[in-house]
Parts: sequence; structure tokens; C-alpha cells
Amino acid sequence: MKKLIALVLAAVMMLGAVACAAKPAASNEAEKPAEQGKVFNIYAWNEEFKGFFEKYYKVPEGVTVNWIINPSDNGVYQQKLDEALKNQASAAADDKIDMFLAEADYIGKYVESDYTMDVASFGFQNAPTQYEYTIKAASDNGVCKGVSFQCCPSALIYRKSIAKDVLGTDVPEEVQAKLDSWEKFEAVAAEAKAKGYYMTASFAETFRVFSNNCTSPWVVDGKLHFDDQINAWIDQTEKFVQNGYTLTDGVWGEEKAAQMFADGKTMCFFGPAWYFNFCMGNAIDPEKGCAGDWNITMGPQAHFWGGTWLLAATGSDNTEMLKDIFETFTSNEEVCEKLVVNEAQYPNNTKVVEKFANDPTYGNTTILGGQNDIAEFSKLAGSIKWENHTNYDQLLNEGLQTALQEYFKGAVDKDTALNNFYKYVNETYPAIVTP
Repeated sequence: MKKLIALVLAAVMMLGAVACAAKPAASNEAEKPAEQGKVFNIYAWNEEFKGFFEKYYKVPEGVTVNWIINPSDNGVYQQKLDEALKNQASAAADDKIDMFLAEADYIGKYVESDYTMDVASFGFQNAPTQYEYTIKAASDNGVCKGVSFQCCPSALIYRKSIAKDVLGTDVPEEVQAKLDSWEKFEAVAAEAKAKGYYMTASFAETFRVFSNNCTSPWVVDGKLHFDDQINAWIDQTEKFVQNGYTLTDGVWGEEKAAQMFADGKTMCFFGPAWYFNFCMGNAIDPEKGCAGDWNITMGPQAHFWGGTWLLAATGSDNTEMLKDIFETFTSNEEVCEKLVVNEAQYPNNTKVVEKFANDPTYGNTTILGGQNDIAEFSKLAGSIKWENHTNYDQLLNEGLQTALQEYFKGAVDKDTALNNFYKYVNETYPAIVTP
């Protein structure tokens, strides 16, 4: 009998051991992360970030990255992106968008939608070294949907040789003292004209400086609204065109870009760090350029221009890679330092910024002849505020400039130009009430 009881107890103990051993296995199975996709699709409007991605990000083994690039002109990029996002839920796994890029002028449209997801849902946490406005821009009611790899304080970029001739100095602090208000800027424009120079090379050159200092949005109570800063830009531009202080080319125009060659006659341009690479190719042309004949300073008003955000698309099956990309381009100090040294970028990492700003041996030799642009931009970055932005900004900003360019060129009168803008608004956003 004792032997029988012992055998029964042994059997019970074995069953208990088997059951206990089985529980962790079931638990581990439940905690196992979802299988990650093998195709990572990225929507973008140009190849700038694509270049950084291919240089500085190591794609996980077995994953194919597809870039779907459409131009941003006339809203084409958003149209193509919107079509894909509307089909996201029914798309095959390998066709789903995993990440897409957005600019400051329309990021809210996507952040405030269900097409983007909370970065915390896949384990990403914003680092304290990121600039606060970049997080705010990518957030909807405190829920962050993406990150930016750059911060975009914008400065007055001036031609040193022309400044020396017009102002008697090319020293940034001294130039700033002579151009630290719009009244002074206009007075110097007259002096530049008298010496055969243009103050700016595009009628729209100063638009971003004014518009980024607006205290009210484009649309108020459903009605189109012109902020005082927008009206001030129109008034100044009228004066500049009439007096021959500026050219009437577009801000991306070839005539404007040609003014960056050594034989150019324009003293002032405005732009952030990305402007050097993206817009000033003529300045560094080996035969006709004038690299080194440039410096930056704040100018009449502190402002920022643009920026690129990486947004997490709802439905992505590559969330581990999303997290890794976001961390690489915001928290990986080695990568952020390479963006400064190799790409002339201003990174979204205050620790890296501080390192270069305080480094007496660092200077931008590509364009600025060794000036520490990181130090200069860092003085402006703290003033960036994310206020008064709407989902209409890109097309309304562009639409106003397009309509008024015809007036500034003398093709139509001012009333006709404004009416053309109102017509454009009515066609693009029928819900907005225009004058």
C-alpha cells in the first residue's frame, strides 16, 4: 500500500511540474512581439532625407526599403500621400506606408488624423535633447506622432564683400547692428541701390521672416484673415519693387539663384541651415561661385523656416524599425554630429548643438568661410514658437505669393491680384469665407 501511495504522489508531482513548466512557455508566447514586415515604405517629396538615411542608417537584414517620392509643387505630394493613406487599411502588408515625411506648413493635417500613430505605442520616447517645438508640432493633444531630425532657426545670409562696400563692415555683430529692424533694413536697401546692388533677389525673400512672426492664423472664425505681419510684408515688397531694391523672381527661381554666383549683385538672402545645401549650390560652384564670401546674423526679426518631420503611419508592420529610425536621427550623437560636419545641418539634439557651438575649432567652411553657424543658429533656436499654424498654411502661403507676383511684375493691378488669390482660396478650400 505504501508503495502504491508513493507511486500516486510521484505521478501527481510530475503532473504539477509539467503544468508549471508549461505556464512560462504560454506566457512567453503571449509576450512575443508581432512579426515585423520585410518591406519598409517611405513617402517623401524630395531626396534630401533619403540621402541622410542611406548614409547613416543601417537597415535591418532582410528588409527592403522603398522610397515613393512625389514633388511638393501645387500640393502633388499631399495628393498622392492622401490617396495612399486612404487605402492603407486594405493595402497588402508589403504595400502599406510605414513612415512618411511632412513639412511645417501642413504637418498638423496628418498629426491630427488617425493616419498617424502614437510613437509611445511602439516604445519610442522623446529625448530631453530634442527642441520642444519640434515635439509640439508633431503632437495632437499631447500625443506625439513623429520626430524631426533637424531644428530650423533661420538667419539673414549676407554677402560679405557687398556688405563691406555698402555698410563699411562685414563683421556679423556690426552688420546686425545696422540691420536689426525693418526700418534700418529699408534704409540700407536704398544705400545698396545707390551703389548698384539689390538688397534681395526675390520679391518673396522676406516672406518667411514676416509670416513666422504672425500673431494670428490664416483663418479666424472660418474667414480668411490677413495678419498685420502679412500686410507689412506686402507693403514693404511694394516699396522694394517700385524702388528697384529687389528682383521679382520667385523664391526658388533661377534668376534669384544666379545672384549667388560671384558676379551677383545681391546682398541679402534668408534661410536656415538646410538652405546652404538645398539652395546655395551656385555659391559653391568651383568656377563661378563665391564660397567663403558669406556670413549669417539674425537680421530684423528672429524666425524659423520649415523643417522635415518623420511621421509613423498607422498600420505599419515595421514598428521596431520605426523606433530605431527615430532614435538614430534624434538621439544618436554620432549620427547627429555627422549631420553637422558632413551635411551642414542643424540637428535636433541640443547636446550636439552645444558641443559645436562651444568648439573654437569648428566652422562652416563650405559656405561661410569658417564662421561657426551652429553658434549663431543656437542663439535663434530658443526663440522658435509653434503658434498660429493651420492646416491651410502651405497652399495659402504659396497661393498668396503666386498671385501677388503677377502684380509685382506689373502684369495685373493689385486688386486683380488679390481677387485672383481669393478665387484660388475658394477653389482650394471652399469652406473658407473670403472678402
